[in-house]
Amino acid sequence: MPRIETIAHDTPFAERLQAGFGYPLRGAALPTCVVMALLHYVGLLPSYIGVLASALVWAATWRYAADCLLHTANGYADPPDVGSDGNESSGWGLTAIHLLIVAVCVIAIVFFPRLLLPVLILSALVLPAIDMSLAFDGNLALAINPSNWGRVIGSFGAAYLIPVAINLLLGVLVVLASIGAALLPRLLALPLFAFAYTYLIVLAFHLMGVLIHQRHERFGLEPEAPKLARASGQDADEILLAEVDTLAHDDPAAATARLVARMQDRVAPASLHLAYRRLLQQQNLRNGLLVHGQIWIAALMAQGESRRALGLLQECCGIDAAFVPDDPRTCGELADLAGRLGMKRIALHLCNGFLAHWPRDTQAPHYGLLAARQLAEHADQHAEATALLDRLAAAWPEHPLRAEIDAQRRQLAGTA
Repeated sequence: MPRIETIAHDTPFAERLQAGFGYPLRGAALPTCVVMALLHYVGLLPSYIGVLASALVWAATWRYAADCLLHTANGYADPPDVGSDGNESSGWGLTAIHLLIVAVCVIAIVFFPRLLLPVLILSALVLPAIDMSLAFDGNLALAINPSNWGRVIGSFGAAYLIPVAINLLLGVLVVLASIGAALLPRLLALPLFAFAYTYLIVLAFHLMGVLIHQRHERFGLEPEAPKLARASGQDADEILLAEVDTLAHDDPAAATARLVARMQDRVAPASLHLAYRRLLQQQNLRNGLLVHGQIWIAALMAQGESRRALGLLQECCGIDAAFVPDDPRTCGELADLAGRLGMKRIALHLCNGFLAHWPRDTQAPHYGLLAARQLAEHADQHAEATALLDRLAAAWPEHPLRAEIDAQRRQLAGTA
């Protein structure tokens, strides 16, 4: 089971506000915001088809924002996956309410201009209360009940002004979007402004979730994330780490054995792996560090943490210069990553390791060619690059990369 990242309800709001601005840009929230922004292109479709498609996009946006509010209120630190929380009706209810506000503002502009400012102020004040009610239970009648607004606002006090301010900012942005759409090409303005207000919507709902999480007792809410974390054994891991840290001073071997037993039981978080490596270093167990490095690198790659795996590989290479992953796929993927990141020395090391351990693998020409290109960047290594390419050409005469290998050989010959 993946680790559940939680956050304490008593974390100072200033700290959570500062971290909150990055909330829509991490985890599942970033791709969701990008996709939602791009989906606004459906508004360019003709006639009622475009209107209906835009309504669907807005409903999906509000639905995801409601999911973020609930996820945060339940003590989760990271954004939710799409459709993991919330009510099906919340997206449509939120869309209807916000479209109604827009319609009232348009009517005020056209027929009652002096009422526009009071309407905007009232809307900014009551929208967070409506949004929170709809996100939790999808009950539109309750959400638009003025007595419910007073109850919600009274539960938050001055902190309620935070989502109010974000709603005002969102309103300003919508106005700027209408102006910007006239100044910029529509195909460019549409996704840019759509991403901006999708970001603000997610941020506003996240911060409303923070406010609820900090006052969950008032709402009769028992945050779900800490309960799941306890059920998965995460708290037990923290207790184990404290015990291991105490035991490590007097009996590092016993502390190591405690961690080994835990890591063999189920998938372990990074904190346990790091503690295990510190204990091995303390006991100067060089081979143990290399064996653990192989195991953890494979686990990190399986979890999609390739950059962290690359950092661990560099650490292992510092212990043993000949170290390479013991799986060709892992070795190759890390070689490609190192090449993309401009880490030429480690990329060349991994390519050479791949060729040495798996010379007949069908990917060998790819990594041989990658190694040759790294070598070709240094004039004093051209001969080595040429020799490598000659070996590849002889060993793989029919390989699909043969044309690229020959082209690289000709290029090196031309610089000789």
